[in-house]
Amino acid sequence: MTEQTGDRPEGRPERPLPARLPGEVEPTRSAERFTAPRQMRAIGGLTSERAARIVRQSGDARWVAFLGMVIVALFVIVYYFYELGVPIINTTPRLQAEGNLQQVTAIERGYNLYQANCARCHGVNGQGAVGPILNDQSKLFSHLSEQYLKNVLTVGGRYVCGNPKSLMPVWADTNGGPLNYLQIADIIAFIRAPSTQEYARRTPTFNEPILGADGKVITFKGWRDPDFKPDPSASPVPDCYLGNAATSAPPASIPPNVTILDLGMAGVLEYDKHALEVTAGQPFAIRFNNSDSGQTHDVDIRQTDGTTVVQDQPTVQGPGEATYLYAALPAGTYDFICSVHPIPNMTGTLTVK
Repeated sequence: MTEQTGDRPEGRPERPLPARLPGEVEPTRSAERFTAPRQMRAIGGLTSERAARIVRQSGDARWVAFLGMVIVALFVIVYYFYELGVPIINTTPRLQAEGNLQQVTAIERGYNLYQANCARCHGVNGQGAVGPILNDQSKLFSHLSEQYLKNVLTVGGRYVCGNPKSLMPVWADTNGGPLNYLQIADIIAFIRAPSTQEYARRTPTFNEPILGADGKVITFKGWRDPDFKPDPSASPVPDCYLGNAATSAPPASIPPNVTILDLGMAGVLEYDKHALEVTAGQPFAIRFNNSDSGQTHDVDIRQTDGTTVVQDQPTVQGPGEATYLYAALPAGTYDFICSVHPIPNMTGTLTVK
């Protein structure tokens, strides 16, 4: 029976190690797979030329890496100043320049939207007609803020100011109006555009600049004076100020021997004439009889593009009458139009020859 010792499993006999004969050397284990390949051992090590070539390749690699790091560092520095501007030479940061460009685009789009939807009540130049004046500096200073304009355009005048007789409709498509949020933002940008900058008039369809007869781009300016400061003693405009609508100006003094043309109303929202003729280089007048009860009209002279104002006239509340005096015009064809209702029935052709 075998003896159990240590950790040897019970029942397994101990295996004695083989004994070495006298003078026998302990065998060594082969480590050939951990050494260099046979061909390298046959060479007997690196030659001086190969070692020098390896050193040169290592140096070239370090130079390439260094130059790459320098290029990347320069690119990061240049891009940083490109994005944020160079303080020493006072350049405009790219993000700010892009924001300014987008603001100009919004104002130019807003001009067309305003003329198409707002001018009939607030006037081509914000001078007011059926609706209140918009180009008043006191109102633009604080009353006509972006948030207030957005509220009025989104929910209408009667909900903003609690006036059930307000004629200001809802314009936002989220509440049943015709304009989306971007178009409303563009109109607000136009109304609050600064008067210190000129903007290009563009076609509503293709957004291409409109050229005048001289071949130059027709421009317009905003209404808001950025440097305007109200008098400290002036009363602030109330949040829901509904007054200050445009009123008819006193009739101009008509010089003698001036040709006076008669223009009236054929019915609701329609001139009784759609063609007038005057002599070039001579002032003339139009005796306008607004028999359209409850409606406000005027007779402005515009270029044939329908939007460039040549001569602007005050409005007349119907029933009412006014005699408009116009300065002499060069020969050509113009439009006479109601700025409050710029529709075909309220438009005619003025021939100057």
